[in-house]
Amino acid sequence: MEIQVLGPLTATLNGVSIVPTASKPRQLLALFAFSPGRIVPVSTLMEELWGTALPQSAMTTLQTYVLQLRRHLGTAMGPDAPGNAKEILATRHGGYVLQLPAEAVDLHRYELLVSSGQRAFEQGDDRQAATLLRDALDMWNGPALVDVRAGSVLSIEIIRLRESRLVTVERRIDADLRLGRHGELIAELTDLITRHPQHEGLYSQAMIALYRSGRQATALDVYRRLRKRLIDELGVEPAPQLRRLHQMMLTVDPALDVVAGARRTSTFDLYAA
Repeated sequence: MEIQVLGPLTATLNGVSIVPTASKPRQLLALFAFSPGRIVPVSTLMEELWGTALPQSAMTTLQTYVLQLRRHLGTAMGPDAPGNAKEILATRHGGYVLQLPAEAVDLHRYELLVSSGQRAFEQGDDRQAATLLRDALDMWNGPALVDVRAGSVLSIEIIRLRESRLVTVERRIDADLRLGRHGELIAELTDLITRHPQHEGLYSQAMIALYRSGRQATALDVYRRLRKRLIDELGVEPAPQLRRLHQMMLTVDPALDVVAGARRTSTFDLYAA
């Protein structure tokens, strides 16, 4: 079985989709996908489906939804398959478990790539880090579970994934900046700061990319616009790291230059200082 949550929910077994059309069984399948091989308690399933407003028939209705998922599994398995759907979506004391190896879910493979990319980045292997992190991001097919109605539990997971994706983008850009790919990043970063207008890390990256591309005035203008936005909307100054970067640009600090064969300053280096 293969399940994808990094985009619209898809789940196939023997080439047959097992994704229900009904909303709540879809929620259950998505929730099971986040915990392959682990018991998901009945209380967690009920919280996802109904929050605190449990119907009197909650347990019976939950069992009906599980039965619907098993029917989809059984259809995909076919009459001659060894075992049965109850062995794949199994009942356990206090809950249910989707008996799948973690690598059957795209989320697990994504997180492995991100972890490997982060290790490569911390070890200074920027080329490998950029490749691994780009491969992780290429697995996404739009917003996570965009076609699933999310309750309180899934909503937290979706927010976590959204943040993970943005952090991964940032780290991949940092690796690319260290590799001297600043000119290639300007368009991407311009789009990112438009979509995340108060994200100071992305502004730092945009400033460095512009500065290294010979556009010092534009880089300083990016800082000016962010500072005005933060003061007008939140009443705060930019973070100390961003103010330090601004000062380095004003004084044409050579640490910002791209030097062949040398360690290059990135926003990670600035924010880790």
